[in-house]
Amino acid sequence: MAVSSPLPRWAPTPSPSRPLWLWGGGTPDARTGSGGEGWSLGRIFPWASAWQRRAPAGVDGRGPAGFDGVEVAPSTRAAVAPAPVRWAGTDEDPGVFLTWEDVCVSVAAGAYGAQPVSILSGITGHAGPGEVLAIMGPSGCGKTTLLDTLAGRLGPGITQTGSILINGRREKLAFGTSAYVTQDNVLMSTMSVREAVYYSAQLQLPGSMPAVEKRAHADAVIQEMGLGDAMDTRIGGRMTKGISGGQRKRVTICIEMLTRPRLLFLDEPTSGLDSAASYHVMSHIARVAAREGMTVVAAVHQPSGDVFDLFHRLCLLAYGRTVFFGPASDANQFFTESGFPCPHLRNPSDHFLRTINKDFDEEIVESSKARRKTAAEAIEILTDAYQSPAYSEKTMDRIAEMKGIGGPPFRKREQAGFSTKLFVLTRRSFVNMHRDIGYYWMRLGVYLGIGICLGTIFYQLGHSYSSIQSRCEVIMYTTALLTFMAIGGFPSFVEDVKVFRRERLSGHYGVAEFVISNTLSATPYLAVIAMIPGAMLYYLTGLTKGPDRFAYFVVNLCMCTMLVESMMMIIAVIVPDFLMGIIVGAGVQGVMMLNGGFFRLPNELPKPVWKYPCYYISFHKYAVQGFYKNEFIGQTFPSDQLVEKNVTISGLRVLQEKLQVEMGYSKWVNIAILCGMVVVYRVLFFAIVKIAEEVRPKLRGMRCKLCK
Repeated sequence: MAVSSPLPRWAPTPSPSRPLWLWGGGTPDARTGSGGEGWSLGRIFPWASAWQRRAPAGVDGRGPAGFDGVEVAPSTRAAVAPAPVRWAGTDEDPGVFLTWEDVCVSVAAGAYGAQPVSILSGITGHAGPGEVLAIMGPSGCGKTTLLDTLAGRLGPGITQTGSILINGRREKLAFGTSAYVTQDNVLMSTMSVREAVYYSAQLQLPGSMPAVEKRAHADAVIQEMGLGDAMDTRIGGRMTKGISGGQRKRVTICIEMLTRPRLLFLDEPTSGLDSAASYHVMSHIARVAAREGMTVVAAVHQPSGDVFDLFHRLCLLAYGRTVFFGPASDANQFFTESGFPCPHLRNPSDHFLRTINKDFDEEIVESSKARRKTAAEAIEILTDAYQSPAYSEKTMDRIAEMKGIGGPPFRKREQAGFSTKLFVLTRRSFVNMHRDIGYYWMRLGVYLGIGICLGTIFYQLGHSYSSIQSRCEVIMYTTALLTFMAIGGFPSFVEDVKVFRRERLSGHYGVAEFVISNTLSATPYLAVIAMIPGAMLYYLTGLTKGPDRFAYFVVNLCMCTMLVESMMMIIAVIVPDFLMGIIVGAGVQGVMMLNGGFFRLPNELPKPVWKYPCYYISFHKYAVQGFYKNEFIGQTFPSDQLVEKNVTISGLRVLQEKLQVEMGYSKWVNIAILCGMVVVYRVLFFAIVKIAEEVRPKLRGMRCKLCK
């Protein structure tokens, strides 16, 4: 009978000449971080080898050196060894000793006057360099909430109490020292895997680092996550099919691992991955954490047995309460001593979650012949057992040790400069707009169809008296409908805002870079969709000829579409749901359209509200009056033959008497006003995002003080 191997069946066979866990060479162990002759991240990041010299065995003597998990050999795929990355101040960066005590989180109830709903209650724990802490529990137990609390990413309306310290003090981690891999894979669907990681590398890595080295480092990170075969495959989304959900998760991890942060938060890193891919991904993260002194905190839903063996510590939650916290290898003993032993050959994580999941207690009571403890009873027994000195006091002692470590504060790592970020974001946004058919190309097709319809219906208006009204109708229809159709690209823009929010929270770039790059990349497309349909419409209807008049028509139309997009940017950041955003945007434009001076002449508008201030803040007023001036100034038309025969009427008289256009300034002033409104809307978007970033933490802090 053959002796069974301790390695999983997908692990490589150890070489008889080079053992798999040999200190002098071969594959580095997942928790010792020892390396052989192969490629090492310590060659890229100088602080990685500095951490190994400073604390090779972790804080408590167990840490990385005490791990007995299974490791797999690195890929033999050929890769270019990246040159060293020089970070400013990384040699002085300490490891992250994260501690939290008596953390409570509650959310306001929906009904007025109702008591807040508790999500977390009295959670205490710690995580140190070189360790992987797994947060586990049934669905809805508060795993993601605890992760968001530790990362400082709680949303509005949530109250937090308790103490969260980094190296014994309250400190906000600077750029490059922490990263958060969210559960939702927010990525640009039009980018390939290679492009997504490359663009992110250009934003995050130092500006002094050559582009060749950035690409080499990005290639190495992609290969580490097992995405070499999918590098040139597009990510895909709502319009096109792309890589799988598990591969998207690995792309997200790649992007956040580019800077090798000192503190890494992972929310469901194994979701969508098969058991082999889950093991390889978590094994790599554990290896990097051990080698470089990275502190990893991961919320894991259902790990396999091999993945569970990679965890150093386990935080087991049950409906907002701590069931167990301590070394992952001690969890089995804890459950056994509490009267819930793990059956032979069962995955420990499966046993733990089955024991504390009370969603199906009624089925257990009905189906069990003998008296079995329900999950609610098991939770009470386990939480009481954890409060015993044998477990809870160990946690408090470790927290006290970590608080006394101290060390210098974290410094912001060097990243790309403002001009580099602006160039990279503009280029990425331009490529995204080019590939996303729903952004501008579909709108261009609709504009062409509308231009043909409008041009054939109002074909060659001529210069009769009735053509005055027809010209006004063409102008108003162009201003209203073509600009109204600009909301068609709102779903694509919402996706861009989601990517911006994720990258902004990670510190990749600022709001100014995003606003300017979006404006620069969108302008050429807006010019195209204004010029081509505008030319068809202009010459089919026979509007006043002249290159200068046609140029003004196109510029005015382009400014209107840009202004509507600027307005939709504000709506997107306030109403992130694309369906509700389209409804709100359509409603706002509908109100502005009513006050544009066409459906109701300016002097006939009710003065309260509708004329002051709605008439003057509606962009339709300035766009329509600019079109009117461009069309009628210098023209003459025959008068109404039923009133006056053989009399002509000038275009100036039409503007002043019939259309009530303000003639105190030229038509180019209308363009300038529209341009100013575009700037105001973009600045308003910038201000809303910045104010939300600054006010939200202050409001949360005020709620926390009131709760205390």
